[in-house]
Amino acid sequence: MSEAHLEARAFRQLLTIVNVVERVLVASPRGFCAGVERAVAVVEEALKRRGPPVYVRKQIVHNRHVVADLEARGAIFVESEAEVPAGATVVFSAHGVAPAVYRRAEERALRAIDATCPLVTKVHSEVRHYARDGYRILVIGHAGHEEVDGTMGVAPARTALVESVADAEALVADPSEPLAYVTQTTLSIDDTAAIVDVLARRFPGLVGPRTEDICYATTNRQRAVKSLLSEIGFLLVVGSTNSSNSNRLVEVGEARGIPSALVDDESAIEERWFDGVEVAGLTSGASVPEHLVRQVCGWFAARGAEVVHRPFVAEDVFFRLPAEVRGHA
Repeated sequence: MSEAHLEARAFRQLLTIVNVVERVLVASPRGFCAGVERAVAVVEEALKRRGPPVYVRKQIVHNRHVVADLEARGAIFVESEAEVPAGATVVFSAHGVAPAVYRRAEERALRAIDATCPLVTKVHSEVRHYARDGYRILVIGHAGHEEVDGTMGVAPARTALVESVADAEALVADPSEPLAYVTQTTLSIDDTAAIVDVLARRFPGLVGPRTEDICYATTNRQRAVKSLLSEIGFLLVVGSTNSSNSNRLVEVGEARGIPSALVDDESAIEERWFDGVEVAGLTSGASVPEHLVRQVCGWFAARGAEVVHRPFVAEDVFFRLPAEVRGHA
């Protein structure tokens, strides 16, 4: 086939996409939550006040663009506080850490700044309370996630992980030991409710937090996506693959039969996803900068789609910075 014919075919394929994707419904709220804004600001302020390098234990938030930007400014991301030079500044990520991490940092004279989201700190407080009162504590969450590791590290001898309904059905508990549960803050609302229902049925004395542990931002973003699903043929979620709340947004679409995909940015979008799709939905995880969403909107607009913003609920939550980066430290 000649080069001219190949170009003509590519152009016809592009026209097909242009004619099919008529509108993109952009969910709101989306993107940065108050905990992420605070954590990123902690690293930025530490760099301003103390100068680079500032070490960060794990990714400050689960987004590769945010991490790369902070690295360019002088942040150094490490897997363990043991990698931080003695006496240096280290920031603990928004996901929280176990008390043992604080102790090890103190032993090495590290200048620690805690960027843990206050809503994760709330869960840690619940674990301490239940442990003090003699409860066996079930942590509903995903194995290996940094938030779960930190939460279980608050009382490692008294916590057990429950990841699924199957885990809840199979759980064996000492009848003489009272049971309580807490949850990771970035879980699926529906999946978590199903797990709690099974635990409550099997263990009638089960107690839980006074207010749910799944954070307001996770809840709002999932509900905002649900409000679009009856109108769209494809859901696109902007977020990194290691972002729990971003992955849960994909699952919200898939659970209701809507093809869905997770992308870090517009460069990962595949036009074939939208074959036969007239209306697409767009949202982003709680650790995603808004400029990445704007770039995705631009990708669609360049192909002839109308970009329509759909507000669901307003958010006005704000968390104060730690004292180490709001004073003269």
